[in-house]
Amino acid sequence: MFLENTVNHTEQFGWIEVICGSMFSGKTEELIRRLKRAQFAKQKVEIFKPAIDVRYDEEKVVSHDSNEIRSTPVPSSANIRILADDVEVVGIDEAQFFDDEIVAVCNDLANRGVRVIVAGLDMDFKGNPFGPMPALMATAEYVTKVHAVCTHTGNLAHYSFRKAASEDIVLLGETQEYEPLSRAAYYKAHLKEKVSKMDVIEEQVKNDK
Repeated sequence: MFLENTVNHTEQFGWIEVICGSMFSGKTEELIRRLKRAQFAKQKVEIFKPAIDVRYDEEKVVSHDSNEIRSTPVPSSANIRILADDVEVVGIDEAQFFDDEIVAVCNDLANRGVRVIVAGLDMDFKGNPFGPMPALMATAEYVTKVHAVCTHTGNLAHYSFRKAASEDIVLLGETQEYEPLSRAAYYKAHLKEKVSKMDVIEEQVKNDK
């Protein structure tokens, strides 16, 4: 359960909120919603994103449905610690692309009394925990896991299946490169890939003979 109000208002410590899930699950949309509410309340807000994410805009954080908010692109998490000065709320998008220091940065900000809201993929396209996200989820006070809709079954999806032929862990993309799948659909898709690769290898062996 997510609560925005603390019980003891005299305590000066902040907290960390993590919004996680697969691609197309609404992570950035939820991040922007919370940040805009803070801005509407006249709180001082700073938003950061990794400099490598230029899919929609070089500076703004933009959701898949074109909702957007101004942000500061940074090459590493250390920059956030320097730039997030005299603020009440810090938003961080695509946290999985940051280095491991992002965990210490978020905790340092929270210990200074800052509300830190982080959004990112919890798993990579191979279904493994993605970068610093597991540690962020473990140290956060609040974790919200959002889901997409599986393009094969219509069930809840929490896997990001890569359609593009690349083994790079970091590959920025949209619907052309990725699709959200449920556990069953993801398992079947990977099984189909393995069978296809086996057929290719067998054909190569036959040709070599």
